[in-house]
Amino acid sequence: MNISMSSLNFLAIFVASLASFVIGAVWFGPKTFYPIWMKALGREVPTERIQMTGGQTLLMFGGTYLAALIQVVSLSLIIALARSAGPVSVGTGALIGFVFSVGLGAFASLSHRMFAQPNGEVYRSLKVWLIEVGQDVVCVTIAGVILAAWA
Repeated sequence: MNISMSSLNFLAIFVASLASFVIGAVWFGPKTFYPIWMKALGREVPTERIQMTGGQTLLMFGGTYLAALIQVVSLSLIIALARSAGPVSVGTGALIGFVFSVGLGAFASLSHRMFAQPNGEVYRSLKVWLIEVGQDVVCVTIAGVILAAWA
């Protein structure tokens, strides 16, 4: 079992990370979960566009894409490891993405979210957590599909 970065399909990784970025943009769009998420955080939904410097914009969107890229590269390594035991179908890729996003990603952040909510509003924190990790689970599951399909 020899798995190295050179055995990864970087075009599939790019497409899967770009898909994650787009899914995140839709997930947290003004017509989807953004208003619900902001209210659950106890914040007002902005009515005007927030002004940011170029550096802040780059950090926000560049950091978001970089995080998606790191997730997808990590998932690609896990799928490559699974392939060393045999073929990985699209369904198996989705399952691997789902299991790792829920089992490691979602529940690793639960206690942080629970204790970070102001005034101990645990139910509010659960709502925020479900919105945030829901997006992660969808993105990583779809990334698993893309990576497995692009064998």
